[in-house]
Amino acid sequence: MIYITGDKHADFRDVFGFCKNNKTHSDDILIILGDAGINYFNNEQDYILKANLSKYPITLFCIHGNHEERPEKIGTYQLKEFYGGKVYYEGE
Repeated sequence: MIYITGDKHADFRDVFGFCKNNKTHSDDILIILGDAGINYFNNEQDYILKANLSKYPITLFCIHGNHEERPEKIGTYQLKEFYGGKVYYEGE
């Protein structure tokens, strides 16, 4: 299933509840249309948020907004194929 939301500004409490209530899994995709707030600070605070988000059973596809660092400027991001295209993701 594909879901769409936007402007989370690093507040994912409703997404956490949504995943639980809808019993999502990693094959489900949540598209965040800008200002996700995941790479806003570009410091430890962002890494903590990413670690928390990785615990939830859903795949996030974020379209970065004007308040976030560009993924190509983050050293831990890598290009990956995603449904026939290329996207940046947090490398492992």
